[in-house]
Amino acid sequence: MEQYINTIIDSYTGYANYLWNEVTHPSWHNYFYWLIGVSAFFMLLEWLKPWRKDQPKFRKDFWLDFFYMFFNFFLFSLIIYNAASNVVVNLFNDALATIGITNLVAFEVMSWPVWAHLLLGFVVRDFVQWWTHRLLHRVPALWEFHKVHHSVEQMGFAAHLRYHWMENVVYRTIEYIPLALIGIGLRDFFIIHIFTLAIGHFNHSNIRVNLGFLKYIFNNPQMHIWHHAYHLPEDKHYGVNFGISLSVWDYIFRTNYIPFEGRDIKLGFPGVEKFPYDFISQNLHGLKPGSHEVSTTPTNKKLTG
Repeated sequence: MEQYINTIIDSYTGYANYLWNEVTHPSWHNYFYWLIGVSAFFMLLEWLKPWRKDQPKFRKDFWLDFFYMFFNFFLFSLIIYNAASNVVVNLFNDALATIGITNLVAFEVMSWPVWAHLLLGFVVRDFVQWWTHRLLHRVPALWEFHKVHHSVEQMGFAAHLRYHWMENVVYRTIEYIPLALIGIGLRDFFIIHIFTLAIGHFNHSNIRVNLGFLKYIFNNPQMHIWHHAYHLPEDKHYGVNFGISLSVWDYIFRTNYIPFEGRDIKLGFPGVEKFPYDFISQNLHGLKPGSHEVSTTPTNKKLTG
């Protein structure tokens, strides 16, 4: 027990020191300022050449999403996640040790060239996240948490990081074993984080980009807007275009859907009008009785053009 108490204490102090160092020591290896820099870049693109020209520069709920960016990437870990996850990982490893498993690594990739194990880590992580994303839409209890992300009614780069704190728990839990098997921990590599951050911002941005054949590989605003569509066809009422960074999984598993350019389609889900608008209420949604009363399915079953 003392071991786990020390883990909690070390996690809090360690992460607090890390966060303070991030804020007070800007550098090329500083994730805090990379988040600000990438966000500023896509904000500038949206302002200079917006896809939806009538959308305000500071769109509906922009400042709410701006706060979500820092909460989900930093504050949530400081408040509870870093300490709790370290304890759970230690418990999991201790349980494996009792049955003789002391190392989960099945493939030694760290001896590969840097580009090779970064690419493998990125692809494996994205594939696991794609399936996890589908679960968030298919399992009713998980969908209640995921509604926070789909409550966006005007799309912009900052909407990328509007999501319920429970999504951190779900994604990281499911990712842990696949990434551990190839020797890549939950913190992954800095460059993977930055790359996926940029693609996520790009997917949600109010810009139009012609990727050519690359649209079949990478997610993009013209594809992802349909993932947030209020109206979807009857045979796809659990959602479409689940890609996080890569769109290729949707084309492989036939969940791709772009019927026409969706610049002005209505976003959200049936009942979004009654969904909480403030941060605290959104992050309590799904945790208390009655949360399910604001729509029980991801989308309605009728397409309207």
